[in-house]
Amino acid sequence: MQAMRNLFRAPWSSDVRLDGQTAVITGANSGIGKETAIDLAKRGARVILACRDMEKAQAAVTEIIESSGSDSVLCMKLDLSDSKSIREFAEAINKNEQKLNLLINNAGVMVCPYGKTADGFEMQIGVNHFGHFLLTYLLLDLIKRSAPARIINVSSMAHSWGSINLEDINSEKSYNKNKAYAQSKLANVLFTRSLAKRLEGTGVTTYSLHPGVVRTDLWRHLSAPERFFINLAKPFTKDSTQGAQTTIYCAVEPSLEKESGGYYRYSLFLLSCSFVQSWTVTVVVNDFWVGLCRVLSPQVILL
Repeated sequence: MQAMRNLFRAPWSSDVRLDGQTAVITGANSGIGKETAIDLAKRGARVILACRDMEKAQAAVTEIIESSGSDSVLCMKLDLSDSKSIREFAEAINKNEQKLNLLINNAGVMVCPYGKTADGFEMQIGVNHFGHFLLTYLLLDLIKRSAPARIINVSSMAHSWGSINLEDINSEKSYNKNKAYAQSKLANVLFTRSLAKRLEGTGVTTYSLHPGVVRTDLWRHLSAPERFFINLAKPFTKDSTQGAQTTIYCAVEPSLEKESGGYYRYSLFLLSCSFVQSWTVTVVVNDFWVGLCRVLSPQVILL
């Protein structure tokens, strides 16, 4: 019943302005990323779409400008499956932007066939988590200089049935596309909580969220049986505009300035799964963080 009530809740709304602020949104050429970009542009933010497909990204820029009435929208090349692309993007942002108030790590892949990134990581953990982890680290100094600022990681309720397999993080011994997706989404939530602790007192706050079951292009890798059941449930799913509301809430809600590291759904704070609660107070999370830094950025200076 609670799920049904949440489904038919009135859309969250706010008149908060973002004039003078800059936002980077990954994967913003379609779906909830594009809807988030439209909303933030309407609020006066300078919005940078970080996308892999520049043709689609430029088309999205045109649509966002038309929908928002703001011409402070642009796109830049970012391939989260390639650390070289991530570094080039971050270098350009750090060089050309005076501030970065909002980093929205929205892009992702879902239950795709087994594949690896340019750096040899399993595609889902590589794009959904490792890519965003590296991007966040490379932009962190600029974000801290722009405080108050926010980092938002679009996760999923799938994190609740995920686990982190440190012995086979790339699923090379055994690949289950659903488990790999859940692992990547759990990593998003763990990263959000750990980052919040490390950024205490800096004016930078972090949030992770479940956007809902949203009708987006991420469904393209579902199997035939999965598509059948999803189609049956389609009347109870969200469109991209509805799915973007929790992201927008985490980006602009004033009361959240006092909170950090939380997990949100339907614009409400929720406790994440008990597994996350226990992991965040163990050395394992710190080991995971340190290991990622060393793998992804040999010259990294740990926070």
